[in-house]
Amino acid sequence: MTLDTRSRIVGAAMELFWEKGYHATSMAELFARADVNTGSLYHFFPGKQDVLMAVLAAYRDGIGPMLLEPAWRGVDDPVDRVFALLGRYRQLIVQSECTYGCPIGSIALELHEPDPAVRELLAANFSAWSSAVRQQFAEAGPRLPAGVDHEALAEFALTTMEGAVMLTRTHRDVGYFDRAIAQLRDYVDRLLAAGPPVASSPSRRSRPKKSPRPAPAKRKQARKR
Repeated sequence: MTLDTRSRIVGAAMELFWEKGYHATSMAELFARADVNTGSLYHFFPGKQDVLMAVLAAYRDGIGPMLLEPAWRGVDDPVDRVFALLGRYRQLIVQSECTYGCPIGSIALELHEPDPAVRELLAANFSAWSSAVRQQFAEAGPRLPAGVDHEALAEFALTTMEGAVMLTRTHRDVGYFDRAIAQLRDYVDRLLAAGPPVASSPSRRSRPKKSPRPAPAKRKQARKR
């Protein structure tokens, strides 16, 4: 029962922080949404920031079941997995009529200068996302040009998604998301088209011809006297 109560509080906070933002959510609203009394909440979380840290830890630890696994179900190709994940965000955008905002990105933007512990949890969430995507690009590595930085490519995908979600929510137009992801897809497709250099053995025609050895100089015969 103890774990159930704590889970209800964290789940309610996830919903409210996403719907209203961290600062705009009151403790009274949190009590009501979680259906707990004041004593129960403060038993687990001495303050509001402690609730926030629990929420961020839940997002970090739950990235697999909450986000990756539903998006990647039935998708085997690693590059397709990256864009299936981005497609999952598009579904959430459309379902919410373009009011969806990435929970982690929204909190990171709202908190101007968070405490170090909160900032570290925000960074851990972003790192978990980019690490999962980096792994997909690493698995596709043999199909990409040599020297492609998988970590940087994953970070590029993350910043593209976050920016696209923010613009879409601001303009209430999914076209901003679609155009941004289309540009990312075009870039990745160009990398795949370039591919790794193909090593091939030189053909007979391409082999360099051996230079002919110089003929030995003829000895001059001595003149008969």
